Amino acid sequence: MYDYVIVGGGSAGCVLANRLSADGHHRVCLLEAGPRDDSPLIRMPAGVIALMRSSTYNWQFWTAPQPAMGGRRLYWPRGRTLGGSSSINAMCYIRGNAWDYDHWAALGNPGWSYAEVLPYFKRLENFEPGADEFHGTGGPLNVTRLRQPNPLSAVYLEAARQAGYAHNPDFNGARQEGMGYYHVAQKDGERCSNARAYLRPAEGRSNLEILTGVHATRVLFEGRRAVGVRYYAGGVYREVHARREVILSAGAVGSPHLLLLSGVGPAEELRRHAISVIHELPGVGKNLQDHLDVLVSMRSRTRLGFSFHPLSLVRSLKALVQYLFGRRGELTSNIAEAGGFLKSDPSEVIPDLQFHFVPLVNAHHGLDLRPLFRYYGYSILACDLRPRSRGEIRLASADPLVPPEIDPRHFEDPRDLDKLVIAIRKAREIFAQPAFAPHNAEELEPGPGVRSDDELRQWVREHAETLYHPVGTCKMGADPMAVVDARLRVHGLSGLRVVDASIMPTLVGGNTNAPTTMIAEKGADMILADARMASH
Repeated sequence: MYDYVIVGGGSAGCVLANRLSADGHHRVCLLEAGPRDDSPLIRMPAGVIALMRSSTYNWQFWTAPQPAMGGRRLYWPRGRTLGGSSSINAMCYIRGNAWDYDHWAALGNPGWSYAEVLPYFKRLENFEPGADEFHGTGGPLNVTRLRQPNPLSAVYLEAARQAGYAHNPDFNGARQEGMGYYHVAQKDGERCSNARAYLRPAEGRSNLEILTGVHATRVLFEGRRAVGVRYYAGGVYREVHARREVILSAGAVGSPHLLLLSGVGPAEELRRHAISVIHELPGVGKNLQDHLDVLVSMRSRTRLGFSFHPLSLVRSLKALVQYLFGRRGELTSNIAEAGGFLKSDPSEVIPDLQFHFVPLVNAHHGLDLRPLFRYYGYSILACDLRPRSRGEIRLASADPLVPPEIDPRHFEDPRDLDKLVIAIRKAREIFAQPAFAPHNAEELEPGPGVRSDDELRQWVREHAETLYHPVGTCKMGADPMAVVDARLRVHGLSGLRVVDASIMPTLVGGNTNAPTTMIAEKGADMILADARMASH
């Protein structure tokens, strides 16, 4: 018997395991379906390319066919190891815009305004450039500057300046708009995943048990109270029980999936799969949001970018030696080194587009590496920060080991499509600046033949891909479609919370790992505060 059972050893689960076990008063069990995070590819920042195609550390989800994208199924890599997606992502440390959190509070979520979440962002950081009014030091997650950015990233920033974009040294500071280098979750030239930041210091505690290779299949209830979790491991089903709370931290795909399997969700869907209804909650799995990415990719006349071209062999060997013997050189790159935030139109109040500059050509999530063997090049990846389309996570089967159906319903609102057309035009403007003149050979994608709005719209439908930021499927709020309240307790049930990216009512304007870490820090505080209240 434990006090707390946490399902999911990802970005949020690692934080909770540390914070809930820290005072030694509570017995905590963390369940993770994937293996331990002991691969050198996880520690090496540039290993992100290989991890995108790993079946060991990656769920390798695929979406349902998307009608507005020519019926395509999109590849959805999600972390399946301790640290979750923080162990396989590009390490960009971005909080989103202050407006995003004030918007959450305005939607009926007291305690979630920017002023109220900023202390948690500061607490989770060890910001190597130093503490200030926006940053903290001494926290578990090490946030730093890149050790050795690719020279093309500096070319990109000069071209962005020539195109009229202001330089911004800190996207998490006083303002978000502008172009600059990303701060990264790294320490001493290695990835600083949430497992490294939060679990390593905690895993020796006698009151914390970490189980890997265990697939949660159902939340156990007594009446309307969650009392434990059933899981599958090594060919058998077992159970763990929670005296105080079961906490779902399985992410925007896993948390709603487990609720549905447990009989919590839209009654009609549950009955269709012959799952008895424990509690009807129509919003479970709904409100799915994700950032869609498009790119402009250039072949280069120079050989500064990353490539697997045979001519790069000597350089690659040098990079490996530098990394192995000093954690320096190209392999410390997070690939998405520079970028920024801009407005699709001057009338926008806050930036609504984000760019990531990468010094390589498109490799389709690392699934097709042939362009990297053929070309030197570089790309701008662009996304619409606040898409209007909403999708859902549905049961594909009552069998808990069958992945759910992921249906983002991209471009259900055509305005999302138009934003990405604008983003492509703005990326092309940057590549047309004098700074890139010595490097540009030809545009590979979308290609010189794709110019008009209609041609670009069609190209976007055929080529847009996820930026790996799914959220919203157990949204926080007080409306009929909300799944959790502002203290992250599941509506209508006791002893059950959801603490991860699925609780975001709306997608933040930026990468989602830092906000998820903040949610878990704040969630842990609320859980411990409620425990203190209950014991008085």
